[in-house]
Amino acid sequence: MKDLAVGDFVIAPFTYSDGTCPACRAGFESNCAHGGAFGDGENDGGQGEKVRAPYADATLVKVPASADGFTDAQLASFTALSDVMCTGYHAAVSAGVKEGDTVAVVGDGAVGLSAVLAAKLLGAGRIIALSRHADRQALAKEFGADDIVAERGDEAVTAVLGLTDGAGVDAALECVGTDQSIGTAAGVVRAGGMIGAVGVPLYEKFEYKTLFWKNIGIKGGVAPAHHYIPELLRHVLDATIDPGRVFDHSTDLDHIADAYAAMDERRAIKSLLTISRP
Repeated sequence: MKDLAVGDFVIAPFTYSDGTCPACRAGFESNCAHGGAFGDGENDGGQGEKVRAPYADATLVKVPASADGFTDAQLASFTALSDVMCTGYHAAVSAGVKEGDTVAVVGDGAVGLSAVLAAKLLGAGRIIALSRHADRQALAKEFGADDIVAERGDEAVTAVLGLTDGAGVDAALECVGTDQSIGTAAGVVRAGGMIGAVGVPLYEKFEYKTLFWKNIGIKGGVAPAHHYIPELLRHVLDATIDPGRVFDHSTDLDHIADAYAAMDERRAIKSLLTISRP
């Protein structure tokens, strides 16, 4: 390692990258020609006490202080930067969210809520969050959502169009990955608008012509977290954003099954695993 030393406090994005290939140089480290994802079978350990980080200098992002100098809330936010916050931010960046835009966020999981926070950070003038869970609706509001739409499918499209005088939104952030969610995103975007899609696509029926006839653009994919972490870290450190609030359930490695069950049963938005500090 050249830029890191034993004892440094770092954030590891959910993918590792060499920092030198064309994709990395273009800012898409998640598509590194020689990279991969932690926990992909070859580099397991992303939920262990210790993790081997390939290409450490190019993968890890140093935090400018020791972990002992931060609160538990800040540490949770740093953890959010390793994945969900950067993924929500990627949705907003991919959709070209800018000052004054009207934005709809489809999905109220940790990524969707992070997308609300990202849209607010990028200056959106109005944010419509699609959510039917009271706890997530409340957090969406605190993160910057102006309106909540609880309906789904065609009813959600009708509701959003009603809130925008029939025009639709400038950008839709699709954070689920189902036929219904991408269909909703396409239905609520105005002609010439953009979709930022970061939900892992499980589409079976969605067709491009839905976008073609309205001149709607779509961009997104696996978030290049390493590219976004330095910028978002500054916003966490100056308390502009607090993405760690998506973690509403905390446990240790011995109870990891409960962590997953809590999310599966909608008892938690996102579970945080902790280990004792040395």
